[in-house]
Amino acid sequence: MSDAIAAVERRPLLVFLNEVAGGRKLLQAVLERTGQGTVSQVIVAAPQNQPTIGTRIARDDLYASARARVEVTMSVFAAFGIDSVGEVLDPAPNLALGDAIRANRPSEVLFSALYDTRFGFARKDLVEVCREIAEPEARFTHVPVRVEEDAIRLDLSHVLVVATKTVHAADLVERLKERAAGRPHRYTIICPRSQEVPEEQVIRDLAATLADLYRVDVDATGLPISSDEPFEAVRNAIEHYRVDEILISTFAGEESRWLQSDLLGRVREITDKPVSHVESGRAPAAFASVVAEGGEH
Repeated sequence: MSDAIAAVERRPLLVFLNEVAGGRKLLQAVLERTGQGTVSQVIVAAPQNQPTIGTRIARDDLYASARARVEVTMSVFAAFGIDSVGEVLDPAPNLALGDAIRANRPSEVLFSALYDTRFGFARKDLVEVCREIAEPEARFTHVPVRVEEDAIRLDLSHVLVVATKTVHAADLVERLKERAAGRPHRYTIICPRSQEVPEEQVIRDLAATLADLYRVDVDATGLPISSDEPFEAVRNAIEHYRVDEILISTFAGEESRWLQSDLLGRVREITDKPVSHVESGRAPAAFASVVAEGGEH
């Protein structure tokens, strides 16, 4: 094949994030496409919309939340040698997707969303609405945030991880890996906003943790920079996810605001699932203390 023909056939790949950041299956799909040599550029785009899962975001923070989803995902891709550019688009996902397709003329859209995401007053299936917008100009592939069979997989534990300052602490990351090595796990990591940690650092640290987990084939996604205070962030997440356990992470030996506000006790009151407290910096044998009945999986 001549260079001229190859140049004509190489077109952008559009990664559209309607829900959360990252995703092992999304990364695998991008690696597969870029490895074929037919992708001229990877574009990561997200609408400034309210995610349907796990958090509520103030209207003024919608742009920042969408940008964070894009930046975390771009950072994960970069950790695997994939260069990309990012775009934050119209709040309506269907309009945002249409704009991105017209502006970039991608060969394919990798659409990251839940299976049951609904849209508009008629509550139409968003995936099918966006498929109609993309095709036939671009191939449309839905990469679900969580797979349908999760609900019936009795061997899989879905753990909600709550961490901001410690989201890339070595102890926490190793703990997540160890648990997944013993039994299949899926992690959803939420990072409530903290005045003590710059947003850029949280984005960088969350992306690094996701990349570390993907390298050992562990499924995980992230909800960066929730504007909720920690308790509300956890409550919103467990309202929308089938959660088997909640793991709350703080640094060992510090005066944690989360502990001072009795975050663990308050979460325990609204769920019958085990609630674990991980303190980074301790020896592995003393790593977690379970503060709800049932123990760790």
